[in-house]
Amino acid sequence: MRLIALCLATTLALPATAGVTVQFRDGAPKDRFTLSYDGNCPLGPTQLVIDLGTAPAGLIFDITAAGAGVEVFQPLEWVQGAAQTSDVSDGDTMLTVSLDQWAPGEVRAFTVDIDDTTSGRQITVDGSEMVGATLRADGVTALFDASGSATLPLDPCTS
Repeated sequence: MRLIALCLATTLALPATAGVTVQFRDGAPKDRFTLSYDGNCPLGPTQLVIDLGTAPAGLIFDITAAGAGVEVFQPLEWVQGAAQTSDVSDGDTMLTVSLDQWAPGEVRAFTVDIDDTTSGRQITVDGSEMVGATLRADGVTALFDASGSATLPLDPCTS
């Protein structure tokens, strides 16, 4: 009986899905995307695609004073770790992040300004407006939820 309880407790303590998680957090004046990997062994080169265009809120990257965004703008800036990114123009809805090898537990983060194009408060985007945005890599797609989070089950040790 103790063994069953211990196994159950251990199972419940494990993450539901090991892999790559992208978490969006609204901030002023910069929004933050945190990318983390909680797999069991190193993950090789990966291209993550963050597609805001699939969210009903009409989300866009606002990186310059001239363009589709409103008022405040912020260019993309890596604030923890680094990775290569696709060129992003003001008003774009898609960004590709190219990562070399990722170690389990490794976290990277960048800031940028995101605006919505469907509400009266365009310069403030919260997690609920991220619902429907997609995260893609290696033929796998995940939707962002109301907390602003999406997880891809990428772990070469479990594939």
